[in-house]
Amino acid sequence: MRTLVDNAALDAWLARVLPAREARVEKAEKLSGGAIQESWGLAVRADGSVRQLVLRRDSEGTIAASRSRKDEHRLLEAAWAAGVAVPRPIAFCEDETVAGGPFALVQRVSGVGYGPKVVRDATLGGDRAALGRELGRQLARIHAITPDAALAAVLGPRPADPALAQVAHLRESLDALGANRPGLEWALRWAERHAPAPDAVVVTHQDFRTGNFMVDDTGLTAILDWEFAGWSDPMADLGWFCAECWRFSRPDLEAGGLCDRTPFYEGYERESGRRIDQGRVRWWEILAHVRWAVIALQQAGRRASGTEALSLALTGRVADGLELMALRMTPPGKVSA
Repeated sequence: MRTLVDNAALDAWLARVLPAREARVEKAEKLSGGAIQESWGLAVRADGSVRQLVLRRDSEGTIAASRSRKDEHRLLEAAWAAGVAVPRPIAFCEDETVAGGPFALVQRVSGVGYGPKVVRDATLGGDRAALGRELGRQLARIHAITPDAALAAVLGPRPADPALAQVAHLRESLDALGANRPGLEWALRWAERHAPAPDAVVVTHQDFRTGNFMVDDTGLTAILDWEFAGWSDPMADLGWFCAECWRFSRPDLEAGGLCDRTPFYEGYERESGRRIDQGRVRWWEILAHVRWAVIALQQAGRRASGTEALSLALTGRVADGLELMALRMTPPGKVSA
């Protein structure tokens, strides 16, 4: 892909959108994280002062469920307008000659986002119960987003039954991979037979978890990675956040490895005015393990194409443990406690 430093076309574009009389990228560093897309930290000198920005563009390969960078940027704009703690969106560029492909530009936010470190390092995030409540409040704000016409076009029609639609999508994804995963097939059939009845359908983040937000030593600074966002049951986001596979080294702390569920649930209920249905959350937690397993297998497929990093092959290996977890959570006849 095209270089970001000493790039006259990018410098000219930055001058237009910041705006500034002149702008120049002095430094570009590839940021860690973002297994599906590339994020680059830019130090941009604009009219004598240096601004810290992030440029987000496609990596060499992607997975089908990931939205385009243009759609993701539109979602970020809607979240910013709704008062969600996200990096401030600046502009989107469709001209592929500027930086080797379409890209979004946002203000850089300070903090740490790497999930295992956030869980392990108790100096990050401030008071963990307070962090849990704030994350609950932020999730409620996401679920309260009312799409305008442009965002509605991005999201498409609301599914009548998000639970069964997700089961069908995951089954189709497994079939497309040609993966022989009987444990995942069992879990999908179990989920289909025990799916909750349709209820509310709202805008959901669909990857709201530890590792996709940033914290400093006082608390939350930003919620990241909106590429999977779409319509779903609001309990889907709560189940994804609380799923054991996203607690890292603290499986005992059920709210993202950070705290117990109580403060997280409290923050959500107070902000949203919606009562949490714990049975629905539990069903979505079970499906979270299946979904993450399918995504991991898709990531391994990207590596098999020969265009992506070796780390994606290692990501594919986590599917085995997730499949076992899904089996343990789906005994015949009832939802496990």
